[in-house]
Amino acid sequence: MNDTLDTQRRIQQEQDQKDQQAQQASDSAQSDDEGIQAGARPQPTDLPAQHLDKPGIEAELELKPRYEAPNYKGSAKLQDMAAVITGGDSGIGRAVAVLFAREGADVAIVYLSSHQDAQDTQRAVEAEGRRCILIAGDVKDPAFCRRAIEETVQAFGKLDILVNNAAFQEHAASLEDITDERLDETMRTNIFGYVYMARAALPHLRQGSSIINTGSVVGLRGSAQLLDYSTTKGAIHAFTKSLAQNVIDKGIRVNAVAPGPVWTPLNPADSPADKVKDFGKSSDMKRAAQPEELSPAYVFLASPACAGYITGIVLPVTGSVGAI
Repeated sequence: MNDTLDTQRRIQQEQDQKDQQAQQASDSAQSDDEGIQAGARPQPTDLPAQHLDKPGIEAELELKPRYEAPNYKGSAKLQDMAAVITGGDSGIGRAVAVLFAREGADVAIVYLSSHQDAQDTQRAVEAEGRRCILIAGDVKDPAFCRRAIEETVQAFGKLDILVNNAAFQEHAASLEDITDERLDETMRTNIFGYVYMARAALPHLRQGSSIINTGSVVGLRGSAQLLDYSTTKGAIHAFTKSLAQNVIDKGIRVNAVAPGPVWTPLNPADSPADKVKDFGKSSDMKRAAQPEELSPAYVFLASPACAGYITGIVLPVTGSVGAI
């Protein structure tokens, strides 16, 4: 018995030494970790320690999010389609608008109040040779959502794609910190707004049309500091699958993209500056994504040529293994 105990302890000690050496190596590498690069061009790994006032202005970010996707070549996947993108003024929404235009779509940008960002997005879309209109308002208001859809149809003559992307996020250390006001703002923006926009859009959609909702990795795995936000993202995933079943007979597809950490104004307008600089480091890629790394997923799901047999999925683009 003593021999067995000695053997087991010796094995344990040998492993303990290996674990300590591995931890020391990991700690040493962490200080100068450059993140994983696996895309068409190297992406930034160091983020500024910067905090923004809500709603977060992309033009004010010290490190400008990359949305241009210069290595992405259009091939008429969305030729002459018309799209509405909520939260399209910046971040993922701007990147999606640019690629939709590069694929041949006209785009309506729905946004809250960041007029400069919206105008920058409009110029970027028009530089791709497509039309772009700006519609400012609050997706929490169902009357505004109806008006946004009506203005889009009036401008472009039709509607083929709805991208629900607008969001409100504010971290909290505990559930007790989430006031009724905060809960209402998060819920009404992130899930009610999606429902209102989809409800307004559906009468104009037809066979081959699609709705794409922006979910989140935290809607898949939860987040201790984003209790209400994670809840809405989980609801968006369920709404996506439910609506997909409801409209499949009409030939309308409904899908979602679940991003991991992405460098947009949303997070600097939420987290303290000292946490912003480490945003995305916990992903397997050891860095945050740039918006241009997310936007091709939206093109894929919007295109009947690419995703005509895909509906009701939540596509994780998280920079990590085993996201679902």
